Amino acid sequence: MLTIVLLMLSGIAAGRLLRNRNTSRLSSLTTVLIWLLLFLLGIEVGGNPRIVSGMRTLGVEALVLTIGGGIGTVALSWLLWGYIYNKEGRSKEIRSKEMRSKEGRSKEIRSKEGRR
Repeated sequence: MLTIVLLMLSGIAAGRLLRNRNTSRLSSLTTVLIWLLLFLLGIEVGGNPRIVSGMRTLGVEALVLTIGGGIGTVALSWLLWGYIYNKEGRSKEIRSKEMRSKEGRSKEIRSKEGRR
């Protein structure tokens, strides 16, 4: 665990030192390394007889978790979107009322000045 934390902190330090440099190729390199890690993980999983023999059970559990996670993500995103949209709608409505009241006050002041 200490190794992981130290690697993460050293990456943060390196990122801080390199933040003013062009690191556009870093994204592509990261993608390739993640693919390589996934491939190596697949080799390790395929070489483990216990995992391969339990693949049917693991596959069903993975499918259930995937579908449940997807449904949960969609549902919570929909609720959050509705909350944010309603909040923005109310704030627009309040701003609109404020603008109308300011316009009304401006007209009132102008009409009083006109009577003088």
